[in-house]
Amino acid sequence: MNDTNNARKRQRKDDDGDSDADKQPDKKKDLKGILTSLLLFEEQEKRDQEELDRASKEEKQLFESSHKNKTKAMVEYYSNLQDYYTEAEEVERGKRKKSRLVAGAVAVAVADSASDGLEKIDKTEKRGSNSGHHRRLWVKDRSKAWWDECNSPEYPEEEFKKAFRMGRATFDMICEELNSVIAKEDTTLRNAIPVSQRVAVCLWRLATGDPLRLVSKRFGLGISTCHKLVLEVCSAIRTVLMPKYLQWPDDNALRKIKDEFESISGIPNVVGSMYTTHIPIIAPKISVAAYFNRRHTERNQKTSYSITVQGVVDPRGAFTDVCIGWPGSMPDDQVLEKSALHQRASGGLLKGVWIVGSSGYPLMDWVLVPYTHPNLTWPQNAFNEKIGEIQRVAKDAFGRLKGRWCCLQKRTEVKLQDLPVVLGACCVLHNICELMNEDMDPALQFELVDDEMVPEAPLRSVSSMKARDAIAHNILHHGIGGTRFV
Repeated sequence: MNDTNNARKRQRKDDDGDSDADKQPDKKKDLKGILTSLLLFEEQEKRDQEELDRASKEEKQLFESSHKNKTKAMVEYYSNLQDYYTEAEEVERGKRKKSRLVAGAVAVAVADSASDGLEKIDKTEKRGSNSGHHRRLWVKDRSKAWWDECNSPEYPEEEFKKAFRMGRATFDMICEELNSVIAKEDTTLRNAIPVSQRVAVCLWRLATGDPLRLVSKRFGLGISTCHKLVLEVCSAIRTVLMPKYLQWPDDNALRKIKDEFESISGIPNVVGSMYTTHIPIIAPKISVAAYFNRRHTERNQKTSYSITVQGVVDPRGAFTDVCIGWPGSMPDDQVLEKSALHQRASGGLLKGVWIVGSSGYPLMDWVLVPYTHPNLTWPQNAFNEKIGEIQRVAKDAFGRLKGRWCCLQKRTEVKLQDLPVVLGACCVLHNICELMNEDMDPALQFELVDDEMVPEAPLRSVSSMKARDAIAHNILHHGIGGTRFV
C-alpha cells in the first residue's frame, strides 16, 4: 500500500516538472514581444521628431527668404524715392539759378544805363579782385521813426512813461548803470545799437508782452536781434542792478521795516510779507507733468502750465527776496522749503522775527500765518483781520508787478531755461520803479487769482502756535492796531 502511494507521488512530481518546462518558453516569447514593441515605439518617435525638425527648418528658411525679399523691395523703394527727390532738388536748383541769372542780367542792363553807377561798380570789382573773393553785403532797411520820436527830448513824458512804465529820468539812470556791460563798439560794416535803444527794446518787450515780430517793427531791428537784446539786457539787470536793488535788508533797514509793519497791523517783529504767484508758460518738452497747473486748468477750462515766483516784500511793496522757477504743480509750502530763504532761516538768520504768509504756508518758527480752522474765537478773528493787512501788501505788490510787466500775464516765447533771468529782471525793475516813486496807470491794475492750498502739515511749531495765540490775545484785549472787535 505504501509502495503504491509513493509511486503516485513520484508521478505527480514528474507531471508538475513537465508543466513548468512548458511555461518557460511562453514567458520568453512575451518578453521578446514587449522589447520589440518598445524598440518600434522609439523608432517611430525618432522619425516623428525628425519630421518636426525638417518642417521647422523649412518654415524658417521660408520666413528668412520672405524677409529678405521684403527688405530688398523696401531698399529699392527708398532708393528710388531718394533718386526722385534728388532729381527734384536739381530741377529746383536749376530754376533758381536761371532766375538769378535773369535777375543779374536785368541788374546789369539797369546798371549800364547809368555811367556813374558803372564807374562805382568797376571800382568795387577792382577792390574785390585785389582782396580775393568778392562778396556783396545786403542790410535790410527798416524804419526807426517810432523809436526816434520816443528818443527825442520833445517827446511827452506821459507818453514815454506809458510806453516804458517809467519816466525818462529813471530810464536814463538804468541806461547809465548798464552802459559798461551792454555797450558795443561800431564796426566797419555797421554802427552799434545805442545803449538807450537796447534798454528800450527790453523794456517795451517786458511792458507789453508783444511778440518779437511786433517789437522788431517798432524799433526797426531784426527779430533775432530783438530776442538777443532782451536776454542780454535782462542778464545785465540781474548781474549789475539786482545786487543794488533786490537784496535782504541790513539790520538798520530791518528795524525800520519792523516799525512800519507794526504800525500797519500792531503785530511786532514782522520783517516781510510773502506771496507766491504763477507765471503761465508754453508746455515744456520735458517734465510736462511737473509744470501742469491743475488749479488754473480747472478754473480756466483750458490746459495750463506755469512756473512759480515766490517773493518777500517790505512795507512799500519792494521785493527783498525772490525764488523763481519751480514747477507750477508744486504747492506754496514745497516751494518755500526749496527756497534760499528757507535755508537762511534754517541757519538761524531769521531767529526772533516773522515773515507773514497766507494760509498756503505752514506755521513755523519764523513764518506767521492766519488761523484756518472753523469756529474762530474773537481773538483769532482779530488776528486774521490784522495779519490780512500785511498779506495784502505782498499781494498788491505782485499785482503791480504783473500790471507793469504784461509779459508775466500770458504765455511767452522765452525758453524755459531763460525765463528765470527775465522774471528776475522784472522784479528788479519793479523795485526801481517803487524806489523812484513811479506811479502806475490805474488801467494797468492786475487782479491776482492764484489759488491757495492748505499744506498737509499746517502746524509745524508748537512754540509758534503759542506765540500766535499771545499775539491774537494782545490785539483784541489791549486794542493794538485799533481793531474793530474792541
